[in-house]
Amino acid sequence: MFKTTLKTKKLLIGLMSAGMCLAPLHVSAKSLGPQLQQLLTSATDQDAFEVIVTFEGKGQLTSDLTNVIESAGVLGGITFNNLPIMGIKATKAQIDAIYASDKVRSVWYNSPLTLENDGSTQITGVDRLREDSSLRNQGMPFSGRGIGVVVNDSGVDGTHSDIKYPNHVIQNVLAQTNLHSLSEILPITYQENTENTDIAGGHGSHVAGIIGGNGAMSSGKYQGVAPGAKIIGYGSGAGLFILDTIGGFDYALTHQYDYNIRVISNSFGSTSDTGTDFNPDHPTNVATKQLSDNGVIVVFSAGNSGSGESTITGNFKKAPWVITVAAGDKDGQLADFSSRGVKGKSGVVSVDGETFTWEDRPTITAPGVDVISTRASLSSLSALSITDDSEVMEANHVPYYTSMSGTSMSAPHISGVVALMLEANPNLTWREVKSILQKTATNMPGKEAWEVGAGYVNAYAAVQSVVNTQLTFGETTKLQREFNAYALTSIQADYSESVPFSPVGENDGVLIPVNANASMVMVNANVDDNTVGLSLVSPSGKTYSSSIALPVLGQNIAVTAPAEFGNWTLKAHGIGGVSGVDVDPIGVTNGYGLPGEINANIKIVKTDGYKGLRDISDHPAKSFIAYAVSEQLVDAKRTGFHPNDYLVRQELADFLMLGGGIRQSNLAKGSQYNDVSNDFSAAINSVTQKGAALRNTEQNQAAVMQSDASLFSPQEPVSRSELAYSLMQSLALENQALSFEGDVTVVYGEQRIVLTDQEAIPNELKGYVQLALDLGVMNAYYNISQNAYDLEPTVSASFNGDKLITRADYAVAITRLHKN
Repeated sequence: MFKTTLKTKKLLIGLMSAGMCLAPLHVSAKSLGPQLQQLLTSATDQDAFEVIVTFEGKGQLTSDLTNVIESAGVLGGITFNNLPIMGIKATKAQIDAIYASDKVRSVWYNSPLTLENDGSTQITGVDRLREDSSLRNQGMPFSGRGIGVVVNDSGVDGTHSDIKYPNHVIQNVLAQTNLHSLSEILPITYQENTENTDIAGGHGSHVAGIIGGNGAMSSGKYQGVAPGAKIIGYGSGAGLFILDTIGGFDYALTHQYDYNIRVISNSFGSTSDTGTDFNPDHPTNVATKQLSDNGVIVVFSAGNSGSGESTITGNFKKAPWVITVAAGDKDGQLADFSSRGVKGKSGVVSVDGETFTWEDRPTITAPGVDVISTRASLSSLSALSITDDSEVMEANHVPYYTSMSGTSMSAPHISGVVALMLEANPNLTWREVKSILQKTATNMPGKEAWEVGAGYVNAYAAVQSVVNTQLTFGETTKLQREFNAYALTSIQADYSESVPFSPVGENDGVLIPVNANASMVMVNANVDDNTVGLSLVSPSGKTYSSSIALPVLGQNIAVTAPAEFGNWTLKAHGIGGVSGVDVDPIGVTNGYGLPGEINANIKIVKTDGYKGLRDISDHPAKSFIAYAVSEQLVDAKRTGFHPNDYLVRQELADFLMLGGGIRQSNLAKGSQYNDVSNDFSAAINSVTQKGAALRNTEQNQAAVMQSDASLFSPQEPVSRSELAYSLMQSLALENQALSFEGDVTVVYGEQRIVLTDQEAIPNELKGYVQLALDLGVMNAYYNISQNAYDLEPTVSASFNGDKLITRADYAVAITRLHKN
């Protein structure tokens, strides 16, 4: 899903203020799309609507099925080669007649859709995969060689040397299936062998470059994920409707064997379809199910409607057989704009006689912020982004590359990774691909599955898992873990509120009372007729803002904030700037937009207590422990948290996997140390490998925990100096730590005090201790003394590096690290 270009982000983002419960079994049955239902309630006899009729069964429509359409008086329509779907224009009476047929599965409105790398291939492990000589296919690095990937998008510019047609982009299709004045039923038509089909937006070319650009115009610097893949462009122009994208699905089915099509990448979404349950009768779901059955892996962008819950743009992204991708940055953090699902929301459906469980969440997270890739020669964004791009890349690269952000960019990353996996084993099914991606993912500290899926993608581990099926990944992921301690939450309030907006004058907003036991405040609104956003102001004055409702960003806007006790203010605001230029520098207006009311939904989540933490009620670190548990940064033992027990090394390894952002080891849980049991081997192997920290994008720094070659000493307690080392390594601060010279000091008031016991800190750890003190992750111990005749006291400080860490101590430190 397209978000925006780097500082052409200023054109749009600069406009901004910036336990599973299964539903009852849903058996696939006749469906009338919800948007169409709404349109029909106020339709006149003369109103005609573009609709998509899906029939029972599979494959091309037969004459008895097209007779259903003709019998209703509809004279024209578009049919597909391999899908039981037809696009037509019909009145309310005609739609009613068609829907009454027992041969019809669903009738859906042809809704408009919104188009939703250098460091990117480092953090995902693609570069590491290329460099590892032990992972090769007939002596060559994995590159997606021979795997056909369809780019179902605005088109692809095959004149660009990175994705040259017909050598790299092996087929390029210009198609547009929107319904216009059809007087007879006709098969879908398109123009193949078109050198450049990206004639307006430039979006599809950028996506194609991320998947498989060869980096020809940058000496390989901006190479895509799978440069050996065969790209098939299916371009419907910059403006998409559901019917257009179904044309891409049908093309993939029809030509699957011509081009060995195994992946189809889809970076678009329906912002009018957020928060909805999965519906197997949606025409897109019918198409993607058939593709998946045929061995084609379907990848979707999650959407750019975050940061609130229930913002995934389309129920078709919740299909059990598709992979839906959230957007992260190159530091391993979740992008604010990335759409989220709903915690614990899922359901069961029966499709084609098989039972599936769907979940309202992304599958995985991949790079989607400031991603540099191919620039289309006819891109409508090119002129806007030239100046901005020159700030982040060499001048000679600017004519050929541009930077964009959005889940539109994260989806093709995964499409490329899937191509790498399929090259390693072409027999993989969608179930196996989806499982491997999730089991090899890296935990993202403080984020749960409804926000990021299984975590940040690890292409290296994913391909290695395919090559060596004996490796067992996944034991350290939060998705696979059953926690001993967790926060018990419930919905304290869930209601709608009209928020006034006026471009000028008072814009006070509305008050939202929040109780002391609340943990989260969530607000969302669906705005299709205004350019406005929402902001939450906490009682302490902190501001949390949504995006602006704009056509390219999506009409669903949402904002989420950690709760504070007291009265919050919810305000509406308009556009505040264009291309980074403040259009109202003296603050005369409240931003530009139409005056009116915004109907917002407000949800307040409260914490009802914690399971597994009965033994911390009187502990001074109680609030830190509760926070760390609620954010899944730590876990309790089966018999309680045991806050005063010393933290031993195997527990530190386990906790670092949860809250330190540590990649899984290439050994998975294989035996590496003679003194380690299977229960902790996966975590210990991970924290002792080179380049383990997710933030270490180059994957070249030393291990996060030190060890001997064959012994780990899992039951030994951890000292404060050792903890400082591990936490700073998890932040990828090795270079800064090793460059440290001089005395170890701590800030007290306006002065720096030299530690009295710095000589007791090992020289190789002094830089790490200094960083831990400077970042406020760990504290010093102060002593104030004053002789009888001193005018002022003397303040001294020590670190006590040899002091052993308790489990409570760790909870305090990781909480401070997480909030840093």
